[in-house]
Amino acid sequence: MSDSGRQFQIDAASPVKSRFEKTALIMGVLGLAACGVGYFIDPRQFFHSYLTAFAFWTTIALGGLFFVMLHHLTGATWSVVVRRQAETIMSVLPIMAVFFIPVLIGMPDLYRWTGSAAASDHLLLHKAPYLNISFFAIRAAAYFGVWTALAILLYKTSIKQDEKHTQAIGDRMNKISAPGMLLFAISVTYSAFDWYMSQDPHWYSTMFGVYIFAGGLVSAPAFLTLISLSLRKRGILSDIITQEHYHDLGKLTFAFMVFWAYVSFSQYFLIWYANIPEETIWFGNRYRGGWKYVSILIAIGYFVLPFLLLISRGAKRKLGFLKIMVAWLLFMHWVDLYWIIMPNLKPQNAWISWIDPAAMLGIGGIVMWLFWRKLFSRALVPVNDPRLGSSIKFINF
Repeated sequence: MSDSGRQFQIDAASPVKSRFEKTALIMGVLGLAACGVGYFIDPRQFFHSYLTAFAFWTTIALGGLFFVMLHHLTGATWSVVVRRQAETIMSVLPIMAVFFIPVLIGMPDLYRWTGSAAASDHLLLHKAPYLNISFFAIRAAAYFGVWTALAILLYKTSIKQDEKHTQAIGDRMNKISAPGMLLFAISVTYSAFDWYMSQDPHWYSTMFGVYIFAGGLVSAPAFLTLISLSLRKRGILSDIITQEHYHDLGKLTFAFMVFWAYVSFSQYFLIWYANIPEETIWFGNRYRGGWKYVSILIAIGYFVLPFLLLISRGAKRKLGFLKIMVAWLLFMHWVDLYWIIMPNLKPQNAWISWIDPAAMLGIGGIVMWLFWRKLFSRALVPVNDPRLGSSIKFINF
């Protein structure tokens, strides 16, 4: 690495590096241990809680992958200073393939179409060529294969740029991102159909894939904002990632939140207007019992309230307030995924099990341990990116 790169790298013996990594690892190990206990106490609850946590961290990593590809394809300048963080979170996608193994193990508890009852269900018999365990596993391997290939290629090319920038390296990242966007769109859509929508095998929505994708879009800039502010609090990159960049991260989070609301309402409105029983059943199940209040919470907490609070320019430039808002949106992203997955286990009662936070800590702790470990092992910004200087001096108008 060049001398310019070393000034943006955390020393291996830094107490900040050690504290971040150790805290995340301890949380991950304790969370996974608690999950192991939960599996033996209540296997069905464990698998549903685990799938929710898996969905949360996977969508954040996928959002990071989308952020990086979008950055390269648009030639954005402002986002250069946060690109390395997005590259690092997307690089955990290969590990998410390992975390997917319990989902495969728990398929009989998660997916009704795997049980013997499917043999007497006329509709599921017609869907059997697609909804079967072998093809399900093959498709999952294909999804992770695409995501892993894109993440590794983009990350390695970015690290190579740290040594010496050439036009060929910049062109290579663009050439990976262009077809990568198409593969990303297809794989994310079908993974959403497979992993979440097929829990209700009688229901379908052609908008469900983009609905899950939109949630990941909200979570990615929100996650990057929290990470950057955590580093800033400890005096790291405080002069590199400035208020101007946080303003743009706030704008991006706000824009994707509006996009999520548009997709979410469009899906609901079309199904409500058509009023076809086999389509309305999914929303009907989420508007009875305690789930009615969760549905109202999502509408207000994931859109109405953040929209009103974040719409002004000033709100996006107050770092303390912005930190609270992005943390809230990440929480609402988890609530949304919980609302998608958990009614299949608890049709009437919307209550939190202790296994839910255990699964979040277990998967999240290991993900964040890997994230911090990899982030601190390299320069914290792409030091030889020709737009880095312009990015540091970026000003919002």
